[in-house]
Amino acid sequence: MSNPTPPRKSSLSPLSSFIFASRWLQLPLYLGLIAAQAVYVFHFWVELVHLLEAAFGNQDALQALITSIGYKADAPITSLNETVIMLVVLALIDVVMISNLLIMVIVGGYETFVSRLNLEGHPDQPEWLDHVNASVLKVKLGTAIIGISSIHLLKTFINAANYDEKVLMWQTIIHMAFLLSAIAIAYADRLMSHHHQDH
Repeated sequence: MSNPTPPRKSSLSPLSSFIFASRWLQLPLYLGLIAAQAVYVFHFWVELVHLLEAAFGNQDALQALITSIGYKADAPITSLNETVIMLVVLALIDVVMISNLLIMVIVGGYETFVSRLNLEGHPDQPEWLDHVNASVLKVKLGTAIIGISSIHLLKTFINAANYDEKVLMWQTIIHMAFLLSAIAIAYADRLMSHHHQDH
């Protein structure tokens, strides 16, 4: 009994090979996002150092924090208060969530649209990368954007006295639009998954 011959890979035409190789043009984009990630890490540590210095009474660090979060009070602020700490911590969480979003775009996008990372068996392989595709990536990005928008909205509400009512209203409306968009994307993805399973 002869062994079945393995299927022969179809050779691509020169034009097809050229078009398929064009996916590597996205590589500089992902490298640029990695550079943006490094900027976020630097910004995070600058804000964290200012927070720690302000906690020990450094007035220059305190004023730098107040300026960065856009906080204004009727009386001069000479020491950290609960509102300032909360706004700074939310800003740090915001940086972390945006950094997580960047990781999802860099790793998931490269794996989906450029080339395999061959992480099978790696102890640090992200769980979501096992079944990543364009639809899953869209849902995860939508969820991450909602989280980031929620943090921004919470920061605005805590510091509401320094914002116009129109700004508060439009930020709420935009957040609801993000939420509805993510629900619509997740629902469409679920419908497509059921459709593929039926077939």
